[in-house]
Amino acid sequence: MSAERPDDLDRGAARRREMLGDAWVERSLGQANSLNAEFQSLVTRHAWHDIWNRPGLDVQTRRLLVLGMTMAAARWEEFELHCRAALRGGVPLSAVKEALMQGAIYCGVPAANTAFKLTVGICQAEGIVLDPAPLLPGHRVEEHHTFSLPQLRVALQGAEAGTPVVLAHALGLDLGMWDSLAAALAPRHPVLRYDHRGQGGSAAVRAPFTLDDLVADAARVVQEWGRGPVVFVGLSMGGFVGQGLALRHPGLLRGLVLANTAATQSAEGRAALADRARGVRAGGMAPLLDATMARWITAEGHARCPEVVAALRATLGRADPEGYALTCEALAGLDWLPQLGALRCPTLVLSGAADPGTTPAMGQQIADAIPGARHQLIDGAAHLSVLEQPQTFAAAVQAFLAALG
Repeated sequence: MSAERPDDLDRGAARRREMLGDAWVERSLGQANSLNAEFQSLVTRHAWHDIWNRPGLDVQTRRLLVLGMTMAAARWEEFELHCRAALRGGVPLSAVKEALMQGAIYCGVPAANTAFKLTVGICQAEGIVLDPAPLLPGHRVEEHHTFSLPQLRVALQGAEAGTPVVLAHALGLDLGMWDSLAAALAPRHPVLRYDHRGQGGSAAVRAPFTLDDLVADAARVVQEWGRGPVVFVGLSMGGFVGQGLALRHPGLLRGLVLANTAATQSAEGRAALADRARGVRAGGMAPLLDATMARWITAEGHARCPEVVAALRATLGRADPEGYALTCEALAGLDWLPQLGALRCPTLVLSGAADPGTTPAMGQQIADAIPGARHQLIDGAAHLSVLEQPQTFAAAVQAFLAALG
């Protein structure tokens, strides 16, 4: 059959190559013989063209379904084949992990154990780095909720000694935003991360609240932890909260890191927050995703770290629309700038050099307003600098902590 007039075998073979790679298809079709040639033709036409080319499911969903099905059937040769192909084909490792976790419930723990072992081996062979996450005491992440209301999810990890650190995330995300930084700080510092009210694993909210309420939430998290004074690291919305915490509760802080944030809302900023609130109430989170990802991560970052972008997109897509909308309305009241001159807290301000929302100029404005504050640019980063340039961000925070003594 000519390339201009492909038949169903050609179409199925093309899809099979796309999913499994040329080498596998060359072996399967090129080594067909008088006994199995009709079978290989049947599989290629029916499975790889008729089924895999159906429009009802996207390719990633089909790949993950195959992993679950081969796991349930204990077809480990096929599981390895499809798992390796999925990772090579751009399926995020986080999505593969979720498929295996789901399989632990419906296929059984022994099957999931085997699947995880095989996947770890595939990652090692493919050069995919798996960060250590030991579950021994002193290493593992402990999750709790506050006793006070509304209940906030907190995650604790790290050393017993050292300056305690609290991490506060950006709008629409959760404490998972800090995974890399928390792991980097944990060997020398006790680290607490928390989800703001109405976001992540914290209690849902349906009544309006203010930025002062978010500041009060941060204060009670520190107070319940009982490890203060702390170094508070806030990014974007977390930075709004951090400034308020330093002004309202200076005794709780030993130091302050304000990343990719601002000290006041412009009229345009307030209008943008109002538009987002209306938009998610009307259409959910999905309409925000593309524009938000473009603001959060540079185009180079999208190309360099597609799994990070996919995970961010999934987290934002899961956000509660009403909680997000109420938070947008609370943040519209931001106006700490006139008060910042009263702060006496050691402060580091970090800005993404390519941040289009909280620009480097806004970071410099904060640093100029706080006595003794220092401003540092992070090259190659837009709004979520901790995720786009994690080593640079961690080094800046670690140097700040070391200077505090």
